Amino acid sequence: MLRTSRLTLSPLRGGDHDALLRLWRMPEVREFLFDGEVLSSAQVAAIIADSEKDFATENFGFWGLRETGVDEILLGTAGLRRLDGGPELEVVYSLDPGYRGRGLASEAAAAVVSYAFEVLGLDRVLAEIDEGNTASIAVVERLGMRAFETVPGVLGPMIHYLLEKPASGVGHCG
Repeated sequence: MLRTSRLTLSPLRGGDHDALLRLWRMPEVREFLFDGEVLSSAQVAAIIADSEKDFATENFGFWGLRETGVDEILLGTAGLRRLDGGPELEVVYSLDPGYRGRGLASEAAAAVVSYAFEVLGLDRVLAEIDEGNTASIAVVERLGMRAFETVPGVLGPMIHYLLEKPASGVGHCG
């Protein structure tokens, strides 16, 4: 479990399935996260199962975001996954549109990046963002990430961002 000043991040579990299905089927969420694809119930269950396996074997995966003290409402997700199945980890996040504009995605992403550096001991973390996803670009730039290449994507160009571990660490995790 990770905590920030306003959020509690806990690893996704089977009980999150229905809330995730609702969240990830929202057009504003799936537009960039799933390239517009409407996920099936089985696909969401598989993502949760894969995340649980990743936490058990590699100590990373997807966390569900909840306001501290409000356990029943899933606001979104944040986590780490392998970029294109390779060795590098990327930070990913999704947020219910009703909670956007409050800095919660940045707060959650910072906690995940801090975890990657402090707990996993990574030297760098990546992000892959659709060129048209200006909100996500703003989130990673607030983290201090810098663009280093553009690659083709389903919806158009994807920008790869990089953040190297600072000498003094970043963010807070606990």
